[in-house]
Amino acid sequence: MDEAAQHADDSLVDLLHDIGSRMAGTDLLHAVLERIVNLISSEVECDSCFIYVLEDDELVLRASKNPHPEAVDRLKLRVGQGITGWVAEHRKPVALPRDAFQDPRFSFFSELPEDRYEAFLSVPILCRGRVVGVINLQHRLAHVHSQRDIKLISTIGFLVGAEIERARLEGEVSQLSEQLQVRKLVERAKGILQRDLGLSEEDAYRTLQRQSRQMRKSMKEVAEAVVISDSIKRGQ
Repeated sequence: MDEAAQHADDSLVDLLHDIGSRMAGTDLLHAVLERIVNLISSEVECDSCFIYVLEDDELVLRASKNPHPEAVDRLKLRVGQGITGWVAEHRKPVALPRDAFQDPRFSFFSELPEDRYEAFLSVPILCRGRVVGVINLQHRLAHVHSQRDIKLISTIGFLVGAEIERARLEGEVSQLSEQLQVRKLVERAKGILQRDLGLSEEDAYRTLQRQSRQMRKSMKEVAEAVVISDSIKRGQ
């Protein structure tokens, strides 16, 4: 085996090991996606890299190589909308070497200057045969995506699909846990107001809502203040 081939094999082994290490971690969704973007950008030449995650039948932009605070976590596509949506719908990669914005499937988003770039590679992220997201690579100038690059990104999509789904579900569980904690806190604050002010359960809740609006604080913050104040009084 010549030196170039050996180097390519070593790079592939390193890549697969890196992916495996990331999949073995416990990071939540954004951390996982950021690592995947960095990994892809280090292995394949590109000017931008986006990762969309399928959530409630919509593709949500969750990670970007270039900073896009106005678009990440906000930009959403329907399945079938634009090239990205087409890839999610058909579960097939799309590689456009030039004039990507003239493709009939293309949809323009003003939040993304990269939509004026010439070349576009879009690959589905799959988990057990189901689409969980899409990886997009874009180039400012015309660029022919080699079969090696297409296969490599597709392979990464296969390998990280389960990890992205796991991280997404863990994020949802964490969010539900936070909501449950807030609900318990509000219930406790309501009980204190009912006891101390002789209010009904409904009036106690409305009092917390009113204080939340007037103080421009969340219900959680208002409820915490009520509970802490009661704890201090009872301690005294």
